[in-house]
Amino acid sequence: MSDDLGKLIARLSVSILLLFHGVNKLLTGIAPIKQMVVSHHLPETVSYGVYLGEIAGPVLIILGLFSRLGGMLVVVNMIVAVYFTEMHSLLAVKPGGGYALELEAFYLIGGLCVVLSGAGRYSVGGENGPLN
Repeated sequence: MSDDLGKLIARLSVSILLLFHGVNKLLTGIAPIKQMVVSHHLPETVSYGVYLGEIAGPVLIILGLFSRLGGMLVVVNMIVAVYFTEMHSLLAVKPGGGYALELEAFYLIGGLCVVLSGAGRYSVGGENGPLN
């Protein structure tokens, strides 16, 4: 039971916090992301993937329905975000001693944990269900 409770707490902390970023993009638009994508010589439509990684993925994780897929969407989203915006900080440390990409790393590793462990008992997909 404690494993399932731990999975629930981890799922909710990662996905709810990331969902705030997605909702902000939903409300304010993704024009800056479109510009970034185009500057990397990719089609503008690629920028809409941010909605998959910051809204669809977190919602799946929260529900515990196709949570591993949701976790993978988060992982891919964070890899792309770091590649497009923060590669120069990949090995950097902040003046206060923290890792420069700690927030991005938190989401990426949290998503990876969901991919590897699933949602657990406290989920719509069920303890060992195929939708977990």
